[in-house]
Amino acid sequence: MPRVCFTLQVRPDRLAEYRERHAAVWPEMLRALRDAGWRDYQLFLREDGLLVGIVETDDSAGGLAAAQAAVDATEVSARWEAEMAPFFETGDGRGKSSLDLVFDLDAQLRAAGEPPATNGETP
Repeated sequence: MPRVCFTLQVRPDRLAEYRERHAAVWPEMLRALRDAGWRDYQLFLREDGLLVGIVETDDSAGGLAAAQAAVDATEVSARWEAEMAPFFETGDGRGKSSLDLVFDLDAQLRAAGEPPATNGETP
């Protein structure tokens, strides 16, 4: 599955509430993301409002755009996005800027004939 990393800018005066909202996302929104092919989706928030997201998507050809379009087709996403829009400097959460992958430890280890990194286990 392709993995995508993106950034957004949350308004600094809304950080606490943004964190609260994401501590308990609506169950129907969680299902919509899952059903639209979003996998291993995580958000990281810095104190200045920089939001970094990482997600694996089912669609290797369309990547983040296809995954976003799939979830946008749901009714619950429209409600969620409308509620979240005031939190972003860009005016909504769809203004994601994708980042280019410049280093992948496991890929380089495999290319060098080495086993990939593990989760605390010895290879």
